[in-house]
Amino acid sequence: MPEETNSIDYVMVKALGPHFSGLRLDGLLSPPPSFTASPSHCSASASSSALSDSNAPKQPFVIGVSGGTASGKTTVCDMIIQQLHDHRVVLVNQDSFYRGLTPEESKRVHEYNFDHPDAFDTEQLLDCIQKLRGGHSYQVPIYDFKNHRRSSESFRQVNASDVIILEGILVFHDQRVRNLMNMKIFVDTDADVRLARRIRRDTVERGRDINSVLEQYGKFVKPAFDDFVLPSKKYADVIIPRGGDNHVAIDLIVQHIHTKLGQHDLCKIYPNVHVIQSTFQIRGMHTLIRDKEISKHDFVFYSDRLIRLVVEHGLGHLPFTEKQVVTPTGSVYTGVDFCKKLCGVSIVRSGESMENALRACCKGIKIGKILIHRDGDNGKQLIYEKLPRDISERHVLLLDPVLATGNSANQAIQLLLQKGVPESHIIFLNLISAPEGIHCVCKRFPSLKIVTSEIDVALNEEFRVIPGMGEFGDRYFGTDD
Repeated sequence: MPEETNSIDYVMVKALGPHFSGLRLDGLLSPPPSFTASPSHCSASASSSALSDSNAPKQPFVIGVSGGTASGKTTVCDMIIQQLHDHRVVLVNQDSFYRGLTPEESKRVHEYNFDHPDAFDTEQLLDCIQKLRGGHSYQVPIYDFKNHRRSSESFRQVNASDVIILEGILVFHDQRVRNLMNMKIFVDTDADVRLARRIRRDTVERGRDINSVLEQYGKFVKPAFDDFVLPSKKYADVIIPRGGDNHVAIDLIVQHIHTKLGQHDLCKIYPNVHVIQSTFQIRGMHTLIRDKEISKHDFVFYSDRLIRLVVEHGLGHLPFTEKQVVTPTGSVYTGVDFCKKLCGVSIVRSGESMENALRACCKGIKIGKILIHRDGDNGKQLIYEKLPRDISERHVLLLDPVLATGNSANQAIQLLLQKGVPESHIIFLNLISAPEGIHCVCKRFPSLKIVTSEIDVALNEEFRVIPGMGEFGDRYFGTDD
């Protein structure tokens, strides 16, 4: 009955007969892998803790994207990558880690289950993600779907990135792989839609005929989905119905990723620490002002740009009141009114470099000054202070471009408290901060807010911020010669 044999219905019915999920030609059914799974000084423990935490390289944000075959996983990944244009993003496909077939397996390729966990080299996949998380590049294998083997001469070079997206039908199957992920997304698409997409993909892109595609789907793909893929859905943090057509879900995911990328580990410990969201522009300006060869003119120019961003971000943490105005068109606009009782206080001398940006943002603002003698890690000696008389009634923006040990900052904050300023009314603005300084200030003043543009690695033995930018005041005011 040749006509019946060639019909789609016959192929599907035949494929739905008895089968063994995960059948290997060596006759072995591999079991699932087993799972093993003093007040003015920072305390020594806090300092050593900060040093050990900050010496570790900043790890990328790892996203796992799973779902049934042809569910739209790649489309979702592409949409996330497009919206994360300000960050370095790399996509790793689980399909690249298929095991190459032996000559015997190649002869009986139609009996090989490509949708079983044993079809993938999970150990190499683990090694790849671990290396990328550690900041190292990796040579990802290239798999030939027509010949069912890896290319022996070429690899895809994948470099360390801010975001790693791992995509594949079984990326949630192994607990060790799941444990490396910061976010797990499951793309949930109707089975009929997935089958139609699979037929189109495998016939057009992978050179297979429709009968073999349907036979493989009924014999291996659908049972593997029921046995392995669908059960892994319970591990997902986010489930996206309709895949790439669900723009709302993808927008929410990207917003969450942006938040996490801009959040330093210390921000999770101290919710009063705020790091402005990093972009290539901000990182580029940091690259320039940290370069010891930059001219004084350029150092001042790009420092001023960064300081303005920090000041604007700091102003966003001030209280506001709702206000309605009438526009030139006669319409009513409901907006907000700025905080009226505000002043700045600069820690002399470096803090004075931030005064112009504050004046540019807040017309006629009062600015006080505090001078503290600094000697190594000791910043306790107050030399001079000149503050507005009604400072206790104001919100205070405390200005110092570098937060190092935190001792000078603590002394300045303590003075403000003595003047009657509520701790919650103080916002400390910096360009860069050392983890030791953040620990020191936040443990003593948990209600104060810190706003900075970057958190550096640590302090060295000379209590200088590393990598840092040297003596900021000398470089800014031209007294570093």
